[in-house]
Amino acid sequence: MVGSISNSTFPANVGILALEFYFPSKFVNQTELEQFDGVSAGKYTIGLGQTNMAVCDDREDINSISLTVVQNLVEKHNISYKDIGFLEVGTESIIDKSKSVKTVLMSLFEESGNHDVEGIDTKNACYGGTASVFHAVNWIESSSWDGRLALVVAADIASYAEGPARPTGGAGAVAILIGPNAPLVFDQGVRSTHMNHLWDFYKPELASEYPTVDGHFSNTCYIRAVDACYSMFTKKFSKRYSPNPEQLIKTQDLDHAVFHAPNCKLVQKAFGRLAYNDMLQDPENEIYASVKEYAKFGHSEESYYDKGLERALMQFTKGEYQKKVVPSIYASTNVGNMYTASVWACLSSLLSSASDEAILNKRIGVFSYGSGSAASFFSLKVVASTQKFRDTLQIQSRLEQRVKVTPEVFAGLLKLREETALLKDYNPIGDISTLAKGTYYLKRIDEKFRRTYERA
Repeated sequence: MVGSISNSTFPANVGILALEFYFPSKFVNQTELEQFDGVSAGKYTIGLGQTNMAVCDDREDINSISLTVVQNLVEKHNISYKDIGFLEVGTESIIDKSKSVKTVLMSLFEESGNHDVEGIDTKNACYGGTASVFHAVNWIESSSWDGRLALVVAADIASYAEGPARPTGGAGAVAILIGPNAPLVFDQGVRSTHMNHLWDFYKPELASEYPTVDGHFSNTCYIRAVDACYSMFTKKFSKRYSPNPEQLIKTQDLDHAVFHAPNCKLVQKAFGRLAYNDMLQDPENEIYASVKEYAKFGHSEESYYDKGLERALMQFTKGEYQKKVVPSIYASTNVGNMYTASVWACLSSLLSSASDEAILNKRIGVFSYGSGSAASFFSLKVVASTQKFRDTLQIQSRLEQRVKVTPEVFAGLLKLREETALLKDYNPIGDISTLAKGTYYLKRIDEKFRRTYERA
């Protein structure tokens, strides 16, 4: 799969060659968690759109899940570490303020003798994985490219203190192999980014993995970013690819839509918002008759808080949502929020389930958001068979093999992580017998905080 390099040609069809998705082997059921927390039935399952949530004990950390997903990808796709010239990690799960996860992953390259690997860790909440993907694409499309492949890891463990945010946790890692002549090609010149300074979600307590979060405000920031990025994307895409640049593309021109998924209900609201932006560009079109009355809001402050508008948009897009979005959120509703990995797990879900007939020659719109905030909307074109993704990802069957824990055990595992987060000279006590074969786990933290790992 390594590309040939020429000074006179631009690498063709730069995109995603392979994906690997790792999630922990233990999970808690959200219906049972509702009962345990004493909240109304449906608060987590209907209100948030979540079914199950992954949980880690003290055997797993950001290094272990990243090691697992990279080694699994390399083995499944028979890749040589010598053929990787760029490796970058997007994560906000920081366990060392100096040493990067990337350098830990370089231990996997030792036997190959390949130490000439560009890239490092990238951090901004849930956006770091997407930034790393952009960096990888830029490297391949630059004069620095040496013909080798790029690998990106988006990985996080999302956990929250007791309270209303706890059911929006989860954990996962996605490895993304990028190169030329790919079946999923990044559309050039259409990436649209919106960044600003916000305090919606942040982690100022360096001794804890729990964030400080204003959930309602963060949801609004997410929707504002959808508006900004999608509006720019439609203009850029139409200018570059449309025979009539003045006629902006609309949601119906995207065959599938993939979103960062803090919770699946927010994804549904975001998809409705795309249609709202389409309607504001063409309010007299009869297809928008049922929501035309809300055009008066424009992008005013009121438009972000009016529940009537929100409900009307979800109802208006209900059919398209089922067709274009639901296939992508299967992992998210069963694993939970994975921060940087979330949007890439959604893409993995889509590719794991969609047949060639359903996805070949189709375009996928992608929205990525990280609090603070950084967001982008971009698109991919499926130009070749995705059978290999279905063969290797097998998300549904692997999810069914997990071990369910009770809410009491779930709470205990988070307490264990909380109490052991800063320890040195520590031997983890989590049960390794529940780990899936091939999973890396934390063996020991020595007296100098150095971590060692083994593989199940």
